[in-house]
Amino acid sequence: MSKKKIFILDTNVLLYDAQALFQFGDNDVILPMIVIEELDRFKRRPDEIGQNSRLASRFLDELRAKGKLNEGVELPGGGKLKIELENKNKSDLPTGLDASISDNKILTLAYNLMKETENEVILVTKDINLRVKADVLNIKAEDYKKDKVDIKTLYPGVRELEIEEEVIKSLREYSFIKFEEFKKYSKEEFYPNECIILQNRKNKEDNVYCYYNRKRNMLIKNNYTKGKIWGIKPRNKEQYFAFELLLNDEINLVTLLGFAGTGKTLLALAAGLKKVVDDGVYTKLLVSRPIIPMGRDIGYLPGDIEEKLRPRMQPIADNLEFLFKESGYFKSSGNEFQDLIDEGVLEIEALTFIRGRSIPNQFIIIDEAQNLTPHEVKTIITRVGNNTKIIFTGDPYQIDHPYLDSNSNGLTYLVEKFKDQEIAGHITFNKGERSELAEIAAKIL
Repeated sequence: MSKKKIFILDTNVLLYDAQALFQFGDNDVILPMIVIEELDRFKRRPDEIGQNSRLASRFLDELRAKGKLNEGVELPGGGKLKIELENKNKSDLPTGLDASISDNKILTLAYNLMKETENEVILVTKDINLRVKADVLNIKAEDYKKDKVDIKTLYPGVRELEIEEEVIKSLREYSFIKFEEFKKYSKEEFYPNECIILQNRKNKEDNVYCYYNRKRNMLIKNNYTKGKIWGIKPRNKEQYFAFELLLNDEINLVTLLGFAGTGKTLLALAAGLKKVVDDGVYTKLLVSRPIIPMGRDIGYLPGDIEEKLRPRMQPIADNLEFLFKESGYFKSSGNEFQDLIDEGVLEIEALTFIRGRSIPNQFIIIDEAQNLTPHEVKTIITRVGNNTKIIFTGDPYQIDHPYLDSNSNGLTYLVEKFKDQEIAGHITFNKGERSELAEIAAKIL
């Protein structure tokens, strides 16, 4: 029988996921006293970090009722939770560590615990530098791995496949091919709404764009490969497929992932305007994004709500004005953007205010979603009501959140978790279309 492991948790783990206390099975969990003090400092914040701080404190209070936390309290998984006081013996400090620094107090606890027990001691922290320092001291350290996704193997949403000419001809003639018929030519399996470029084996220039509809069990030819949507015409294969997913009313959730300048937000807005203004499928276009990259609330900014939102929402307004110009959508007032807001067709909302709402009959765009945690993404999606479509866009390599990276942010987590769902679709953009300069900069800088 293997020995129990001892996991020492850093504050940022609980700020990322308050449930982390219960995620280590039958192993023991230790919280240094400094972590409790730091949780107290964050509890008044209005964002998810503050919420997790308060939630973690409530969990600890509930566990306190079961016994003394300084002696160890049983956890549901079979392990124990214990709060350890700071080691006061300065001679026990590893050489070169400043005893007044919080991270070093955690390192000291782990360092001394390793000398006192035969069990494996593991420091769990989302702080890269703390993991580096731990390694120098031969302390095993790990990132908190729950909800992590490997960005290198993330589902791209698009694939190319060589096939016999008969399949391509059939798709062009009938606009679909039953999957059992397709299986006569290929053994490939597809995710729901996965986008496919079928190429003629004998002529690579002869191809057709389609997607797999698992509900009907057939490959369906793209409907939106020609013409413009609000003055915008797709410029590359990913954009063609993006419009296909965005304009398909059977797909309720779409994720668009790619670096800056690939057209994610612009395409989403164009599709939203078509579905709301032109087709009337939805009653409102709701656009939102994280207001302050580091998670701070907008309350500290001067002015009313509109004035507070304007700096962070200006890129949305710029894209909309571009679409108005390209599509020729003009009103007598000369302020199309404000007119749509006044008419209740367009709403620019802070993510802070979405929590607790129920949002039916709307086309929702969540921009810069890479700065959301998996829990925040869950909170947003669970607000979605009947006949609502929601789009998440973002660049997983441009993250401002202190506890997220390209593998742990809510956007990549969402892509991975929903890739097998019939109501969801995904596209990863690989080619910038803003300008040649912008694309080069995004790749090499």
